[in-house]
Formats: sequence, structure tokens, C-alpha cells
Amino acid sequence: MTDRSLEGVPLVASSRLPLREVAVCAGALAALYFLPSFLSEYWLRVLISVAALVIASLSVSLLFAQLGMVSLAQFGLLGVGGWLALRISHGLGAPFELALLTGGAAAALVGLVVGLPALRMRGLYLAIITLMMAGAIQVLISAFGFPDGGTGILGKSTGARLMMARPFLAQSDPAYFRYAIVIAALCYLLVFVHLRGRPGRAWAMIRRSEVCALSGGVDIVAYKVWAFALAGFLAGIAGGLLAGGVGQLDGSAFPASQSIMLFALTIVGGAYSWLGPIIAGLLLRAFPALLNEFHVDGNIATMVFGVGLLHALMTAPQGIAGQLADAFRAISRLFKVSGGTAT
Repeated sequence: MTDRSLEGVPLVASSRLPLREVAVCAGALAALYFLPSFLSEYWLRVLISVAALVIASLSVSLLFAQLGMVSLAQFGLLGVGGWLALRISHGLGAPFELALLTGGAAAALVGLVVGLPALRMRGLYLAIITLMMAGAIQVLISAFGFPDGGTGILGKSTGARLMMARPFLAQSDPAYFRYAIVIAALCYLLVFVHLRGRPGRAWAMIRRSEVCALSGGVDIVAYKVWAFALAGFLAGIAGGLLAGGVGQLDGSAFPASQSIMLFALTIVGGAYSWLGPIIAGLLLRAFPALLNEFHVDGNIATMVFGVGLLHALMTAPQGIAGQLADAFRAISRLFKVSGGTAT
């Protein structure tokens, strides 16, 4: 069945680039260039992990905000992408970008399999199925571990573990931090292109009503599978990026519980906003690291996250990003009123 109802709709509403967005982009580029000079090696490593987790949170946000689908397997898919990226890098000596894309493609295929139950179920049942798949991935990773430079299919070494080779232009931590931010920006761009195009309009129709979408000529099966494959690709890219930042991955770092935490913090950060995944990534890695800096047990962050999730579900469905947007609009109205009164 074709999706003729989506033909002829413009991809971009306006070709004008707002001055405010230009200023934000310019400020972000300046911060990207100068920020590493003010950070310690510890915080550079933390923020590299944050950049990878922002992409992973973006994959969760894509499924939940666009289709209303709850996938609790995204952190497991991050492990799949990291595994393939490490194997390609160690086994073939491939360039980092090729290893990264290979990990993303592998996670996309697994994500497509994870998304097959979504064709028949959603809500709690889909969440349980995807969580079981995350558990299966965890069992496999725990049993076989990650490649560390050895020979054979699994690439396990009996001696010293080798580090994954970083990109040629990003050998140092500051350079790799900038590289990770650029990759995260490209992933955002990939999602925005989809949302502005036919997939985004199809996903919006499916989220409102699958019956209406079907009557409008939308191929529901194809677009659901497309969404899960794209989300898997993003998670795989995040895994490869994390592997490059750390140099190697630990099999115990990808439990199924982390997929639940990733989803919860995406809701807390704001799944419906581009800022939400960034907040989620900071909460997941930077906040515990900040607590450790002040000699406070980072596990306390889990309690804070639980309170934050309860608050988001009860009073702030748009998350922290939505609350910040509301505060910004309120301040803007206040200044406009003050300016009008002064005039």
C-alpha cells in the first residue's frame, strides 16, 4: 500500500534561517573549540561519554515522541554497535569511521528485529518484550565479552588488551571530544531530516491513529520498521563512539537495567524536545561524576532520578526541557511587558 497522502507536502516550511538560531550555532561552535582547554582529562572523558549517551537518548526519544513506542533495548543495542566497531577495528584495521558505521548498521539490523513485535503490540507488552531482548543481549555480552585485539571470531586476547584506534584527526582527548560532538550533531541532523520529510509525517499520522493512517495510505509496517532500524542505527553509533573514547568496553557495563534508566532519563530530560536527550546524557554520566567530585556516592543519583521521573510523570510531561522552555517564554513576555510599559 502506498502513502499517497504524503505526496506534495513541503519538506521545509521556510528557507529563512532565524538570526537567533545562527547565534546559537555560532556560540556552540565557539564553545566546542574553547571548552576542552578548560577541562581536566577526567571531565573530558566524562563529556565524551555524555556525547555518546546523548545519541543513545535521541534514539529513545525518536521512538517514544514520534510513534509512542517504548523500547527498553536501546542500551543493549549500544553494546551491539560497540562490539562490531571494536571487532572491525581490531580485526581488519579499518578506519574509525568505517568501524563506526559498521557498528551502526549491525545495531540497526538488531533494532529491526527488536521492532518486529511493535507491528502487533505496544505499550506495556512492547516494553516487556524489548526489555527481554535487552536481557538476551546482556547475557551474550557477558558470556563472550568484547573484542580486545585477539584473533578468531570473538577477537579475544590472551595477553594485554588492545585499545581501539581513534580517528586520525582525533587522537587526543580534546580532539576526540570535538569529534564526538560533531558526530552527535550529525545524528541530530539525520533525525531532523527524517522528521521534516515523509517519514516524519507518516510517524505523526501513525501516532495519532493507526486506523486513520492506514486509511490515508500510509504503509504502517514499513514506517514502524524504518523507525526501529533508525533508532538502532543511532544506538550503534553511540556504542562505537563510546568504544573509541574509552578504547575498550567492559561486558558488565551494559545491563538491561541501564536501558530502563536511559528511557527514564529521556522522559525526565524531555522526549519531545531536541534539548531533552542532551539533558538525559548529562544526567546519566555528568551528574554522578559531579557527585563523585564532591566525595558523594554517585549511586545517590539513582534516588534523585526516581524523584525526577515521578515529578515528570505527574506534573511535567514535557520534562526539564519543557519547563526550561516555559520559563524562557515567561521571561520573554515579562521583558516585552516591561519594554511596552517603559515606552
